[in-house]
Amino acid sequence: MYEIFVFFHSIFRWLVLISLLYIIGSSIHGLISKRNYTRADSLTRALTTIISHTQLLIGFTLYFVLSPITGFFIKNGSEGNHEIWFFGIYHIALMFSSIVVMTIGGSITKRATTNYVRFKTISIYFSIALLLILAAIPWFRPFLRNF
Repeated sequence: MYEIFVFFHSIFRWLVLISLLYIIGSSIHGLISKRNYTRADSLTRALTTIISHTQLLIGFTLYFVLSPITGFFIKNGSEGNHEIWFFGIYHIALMFSSIVVMTIGGSITKRATTNYVRFKTISIYFSIALLLILAAIPWFRPFLRNF
């Protein structure tokens, strides 16, 4: 079961990154070109948020139920091991924070009344979320794990 969740967590990370890059690029283009915020933009925002929330739920399942690394951390602490400390504290805190920032940005965007504010809000909040995600990626792990 653990390997299946790690596999889907690995797949969804790429979906999260691609969708974030796309929506950030699209919103910056919308700001520069002064185009209207369309239904397609709203759908892209919603899909990016859904993909990210799904990734978070998979990650929570790994963290709290299945992962031997975080299970060890919860029971014993890090005992000086960088990888255990990283997954026990930094990874989950930064990833959760990124989803919170993205969700807040999406909510503000839904209530915004002008195209400029919508595109600006997405650009700012989703870029901050992307930076948090990039900071939380375990770069010391294999690039294509379990493929």
